Amino acid sequence: MYTALDYKLEAKLKKIVDRIIFSAKMSPDDHKLLLSSLVKGRISEGERRQINRIFDYIQTGNIKLVGW
Repeated sequence: MYTALDYKLEAKLKKIVDRIIFSAKMSPDDHKLLLSSLVKGRISEGERRQINRIFDYIQTGNIKLVGW
């Protein structure tokens, strides 16, 4: 069962993912933001899909890693 906090965290993660995809770049700071969203211990299926979107875009070359 989702709580209000779960929805807020998933919305925050989606916002981060959308910004990364829109800019087509991911920095170490973006990486830290993603990790901090995951620190809560468990991730929902929706959150997992958001993270997988980033990995898919990196693998296909649609997102560049900058500042690493």
